[in-house]
Amino acid sequence: MSSNNDPVAIPVTEVNPSDHPGMDTSDQNILTGEAVLSFHNISYWETVQSGFACCKKTSVIKRLSNISGIMKAGLNAIMGPNYESRSLLLDVLAARKDPRGLSGDILINGEPRPANFTCTSDYVPQNDVVMHTLTVRDNIEFSAALQLPMTMTREEKRGRIKEVLELLHLDEVANVEPRSKELKKRTSIAMELITQHPILFLDDPTTGLDWSTTTYVISVLRRMSRRGRTIIFSINQPPYSIFRLFDSLTLLASGKVMFHGPAQEALEYFKSAGYEYDSHNNPADFFLDIINGGFSALLDTEEDGHDVDKYKELSERQHQVRENLANMYIQSSSYRKMKAELDPLLRELKAGRSSALEITCATSFWHQLQWIICRSFKNCLGFPRATGIQAIITVLLAVIVGTTFLVLRNVCTEVQTRANLLFLLTVFQCFTSMSTGNLFMIDRNRFLHEHTSGYYRVSSYFLGKLLGELVPRRLFPSLTFTVIVFIIAVTVMSLSAFHLLGFLKMSDDQRCSLKLETVPLFY
Repeated sequence: MSSNNDPVAIPVTEVNPSDHPGMDTSDQNILTGEAVLSFHNISYWETVQSGFACCKKTSVIKRLSNISGIMKAGLNAIMGPNYESRSLLLDVLAARKDPRGLSGDILINGEPRPANFTCTSDYVPQNDVVMHTLTVRDNIEFSAALQLPMTMTREEKRGRIKEVLELLHLDEVANVEPRSKELKKRTSIAMELITQHPILFLDDPTTGLDWSTTTYVISVLRRMSRRGRTIIFSINQPPYSIFRLFDSLTLLASGKVMFHGPAQEALEYFKSAGYEYDSHNNPADFFLDIINGGFSALLDTEEDGHDVDKYKELSERQHQVRENLANMYIQSSSYRKMKAELDPLLRELKAGRSSALEITCATSFWHQLQWIICRSFKNCLGFPRATGIQAIITVLLAVIVGTTFLVLRNVCTEVQTRANLLFLLTVFQCFTSMSTGNLFMIDRNRFLHEHTSGYYRVSSYFLGKLLGELVPRRLFPSLTFTVIVFIIAVTVMSLSAFHLLGFLKMSDDQRCSLKLETVPLFY
């Protein structure tokens, strides 16, 4: 069964203006200034497969149902009891989901979302994709080198990198490898801030962080939002010190909207609906408790009389509460106010939605190849202990196999044994080469994120990965193994050839009197 946590391969078309001298990069759909994102009647169906390989069953599940809203410059939070729902809505808005299951309209400043939206907006995934074998500065420099246009000078890029490092207080740890969760998260955010796109998406940016780091990250995002950036993020049960900084709040459960509007109006909205609020309670916990059915006295005043089927009863109760909350929101003044703001945007829409996403790269193929090779080689150097152990094992194994040729006698009866040995060597090299695919699989999530964001093309990544990691990690050990075995084998063959040459120089009488007992190494 598929999961929303798994990376999704989105069907895209690659366009690299730098590879075509006649194409001006200024013609691309580049978002500038403040951006207002609106979504109208969004529904999303997901295809799910279950069962064994021989009898798989395919079903279509509706994950989002008729969701509408608007998000402007500021902090726009998406909350909900289930990670799947809030993360799915965020990915749909950020164009990180397969558009074939999407219906509805997503507009940017009243216009259809551009085809290269994933390259003109920033996205920070929940699972950090920074390379921990590189330093913080190396990761940010890689992002700047491939995402910033080549028209920028090196000094301008360095100034941008310095600005981002200071903004996130990473300048003091710029030469440190991001091993901790906190440092990985800040580095991941810094890699996306380097482009200064007007819209920034973050998938649960506070997950796994302590309170102080969470507060600091949100405060940095708030400062950025005050500069006119639209920041949209999913979050789970934030403390009040963070919740009070939100500008917009979207409460989502079971694929439906429970509330959407200014965050400071959410508390009054639920209180006006009859829910009692304890002043000592955190508003975020209060909302989630309502959605989960904890404050359902207004809807169901009966007490549980039996302990049988409590889980089923709780599920039914939650479903009923959420259906009532969704219907209550549709009939509320907040919904009518939001629709009054959205309808003019939809009426002025002239062009239709783009049917396919498009990947546009800001740099040329050779520039991407150079930086990918450099990063891949640095990644190899980040494992000195493993590399040393692999080299020692390769040399020892080659010496052992090579000395086997010395043990075997140069007689016809050993020919089959030598053939078996050569066959085993061939099989060993084949099995060693089969693990090459792991070099790409371990970077699958990182590749999907960076390629979709417009870092590089598939061709430059594949070739750079081969040259930067396949050569030092797979080709060099295989060559070393083969050369050592060959040197030992050639030494034995040279001795055999020397004796054969002496035999040919003998007279006929000497040859007849000499009984030949040896043959060349390879028959």
